[in-house]
Amino acid sequence: MHYRLLSAVTGFLCLLVLGFGGAVQAQQAPDYDAWQVLADRAENLIQADQASDETLETLRSQLADWREKFLAAEGINSSRISTLQSQINALGPPPDVEKGDAPEPGEVATRREQLNDQMAQLKAPVLNAEEAYSLANGLIGEIDNIIRERRADQLLQLGPSPLNPARWGVVASAFGSNIRSLAQDSVDNWRSEDFRRKFWGDLPVSLLVLVLGLVLTARGRSWATRLSNHLRLESRRGAGVFSFLTSLGQIILPMLGVAMVTTAINNMGLLAPITEPVVQQIPAWITLILLMWWMAEQVFSRSDATATVRLEPSDRKQARFLSVVLGVMLAAHDFISTISDVGEYTDNTRYLLDFPILVLTSIAIFRLGQVLAHILPSGRTEEGDEIGFLDRVIWALGRMAMAVGVVAPIMAAIGYGAAADALVYPAVGTLFLAGVVTIIQRLIYDLYYLATGASESEQTGLVPVLAGFLVAVLALPLLALIWGARLADLTEVWARFQEGFAIGDSRISPTDFLTFAVVFTIGYMLTRMLQGALRSSILPKTKMDAGGQTAVLSGIGYVGIAIAALVAITTAGIDLTALGYVAGALSVGIGFGLQNIVSNFVSGIILLIERPIGKGDWIEVNGQMGYVRDISVRSTRIETFDRTDVIVPNSDFISGTVTNFTRGNTIGRVIVPVGVAYGTDTRRVEEILREIANDHPMVLANPAPNVLFKGFGADSLDFEIRAILRDVNWVMNVHSEMNHHIAARFVEEGIEIPFAQRDVWLRNPEALNQRPEPQKSAPGAGTDANQTPEGPEEPDAAAQPS
Repeated sequence: MHYRLLSAVTGFLCLLVLGFGGAVQAQQAPDYDAWQVLADRAENLIQADQASDETLETLRSQLADWREKFLAAEGINSSRISTLQSQINALGPPPDVEKGDAPEPGEVATRREQLNDQMAQLKAPVLNAEEAYSLANGLIGEIDNIIRERRADQLLQLGPSPLNPARWGVVASAFGSNIRSLAQDSVDNWRSEDFRRKFWGDLPVSLLVLVLGLVLTARGRSWATRLSNHLRLESRRGAGVFSFLTSLGQIILPMLGVAMVTTAINNMGLLAPITEPVVQQIPAWITLILLMWWMAEQVFSRSDATATVRLEPSDRKQARFLSVVLGVMLAAHDFISTISDVGEYTDNTRYLLDFPILVLTSIAIFRLGQVLAHILPSGRTEEGDEIGFLDRVIWALGRMAMAVGVVAPIMAAIGYGAAADALVYPAVGTLFLAGVVTIIQRLIYDLYYLATGASESEQTGLVPVLAGFLVAVLALPLLALIWGARLADLTEVWARFQEGFAIGDSRISPTDFLTFAVVFTIGYMLTRMLQGALRSSILPKTKMDAGGQTAVLSGIGYVGIAIAALVAITTAGIDLTALGYVAGALSVGIGFGLQNIVSNFVSGIILLIERPIGKGDWIEVNGQMGYVRDISVRSTRIETFDRTDVIVPNSDFISGTVTNFTRGNTIGRVIVPVGVAYGTDTRRVEEILREIANDHPMVLANPAPNVLFKGFGADSLDFEIRAILRDVNWVMNVHSEMNHHIAARFVEEGIEIPFAQRDVWLRNPEALNQRPEPQKSAPGAGTDANQTPEGPEEPDAAAQPS
């Protein structure tokens, strides 16, 4: 039986089982004698090129098992070889006699020879495994090439056209003959006395099972649909998950009913043994139709909240109908394949019988593609709403479905029946798989909503999005199987993945990466736990300030992460010497390209150790003034007084000038300038300003505030209040409050605060009243049309201070 969707799922599960089985078998030591027998047989079959595909697939599977064993055998004695190599290296390089080096002492030479002999003995199994692995890998590649070439030839084989009427009568006669044969076998069975006695004896039980099966088949889906819709409409938390689970009853209940009906028919014995292959496939065909029906009800649901594809209600209705039609066509296609196997029809006869079904399937695919292609114009919920990635993927699937719906029947009509089958039915499987992926992704969102309680508008978090992406990635092997990929192709990809890649003398496999990730994650979590314990329990009880506590926590974090990385690398068995070659090759480029980053990193470490600035300090650097909010290894974040964040590279703090207003303590000075009019009693002004400074609560009494008579300005007598504040962060508020007090006291005392005044004096004011006289041209002189008459001179004006 050949329906690609079910075989794809089965093949994917087999892939996982085979991968696990290969890992278990890899622990066994290889038997090279048995391997040589298998290798000789494989070479003979490949050279003859007469074996069937089934034989080659079986042989390939055996070769793949041996290859896994050889790959595991390449790691035999690895620990002992590493130890011996260290011992040999400890002896130093052997002397070069040709260059005049002195021979090494006899004991050292003897020991070196012993170690080299042991090394050769330990490496012998490894070399044998590497040679056998290469042979197995080459034989597998040759078998894969043979099978691929055969399949390509089969797809490109041109047969008779199904449009030729001369073939219809012959095929119809053969098909009718088989049907009459099946019917005659059933009649012959009924004529048997033993058969009739058994039939009437089992009839009551068979009828009961048949009736129950028919009821479940007819009503089971509607019952599950009502329950699913009821739960979906519930507003309580987790309704989407429960609705999905109950929707599975739309498949399970009818499937149970079909199984009961099939069992009842078999118990009655009305069918001949030759019809058993057909009857046995009836549950699979009904299941296929129900799966397509269920997928359509979920993806193109009548409810906007349930539908996973954003289409108009009329388009979703058409999509549901076309999906069910495609399910029926897939079942009909497999029915023709089953009848062809029972009747032992040729491939050309099977393609002719399947041609009407293929045409109807192509029409349904084309119409469904048109419906899916409507998602782009109708995909916007509001004006200017951007089209999502999923909408674009669905639109592309629709376009490809339309192309398949046109090309496939044309190819079948020409005579390329195999190519048409390999094109149209996998396309249906692809659409079904895409729908199932969207359903699972929505289920993940519902589970996330159930677990976290986040609103449905917040279900675009990182966790559900990554989980949905993982589902799409896991669907790729199924997609490959649907489009005709062999299970061996996927196992080959998995084998290459398990094999890893070599760096120097070391081989790094995915298992090493997994071990590294697990150990590093554990180390990282332990580091964070230690930081949390220090932050909440130990450091607050010390006399260390907030900046010092931050520096300690940051240093522990960097050290802990470095130790976790080293332990993870060692546990995973990754040879740092091999990685050193790569690091050495990249060091020059890193030195030039990342020198600024490295400089900032080193500067960040210096800042954390020396702590010239700390979190919460008021600083000024490069003209930017604000509070330090965060210090990282690369940069420092400053929050300005405008409530904006300024990211300053750490190297600027080390190489530039930094003003820290609050480092060590918050004491600072405020300077308040003020001017009074000429003629004011300066001693009285000094006394008033001193009283104002002493009365402010933020001003320290020791040292006492001071008032300076700065000098004689152009417009005023200039004074300054200079006072030390207990908290410099309030300097602007203190400055403003002192100005208010100064203004109020000066009004009470009658002291004038002057402002600049200017008097403008015009040197020739009479020139403003003169009018220009017209200029007379000389006799006989022409007048230039472009000449402009000159006006009077501008009056000279000078501004003099009052």
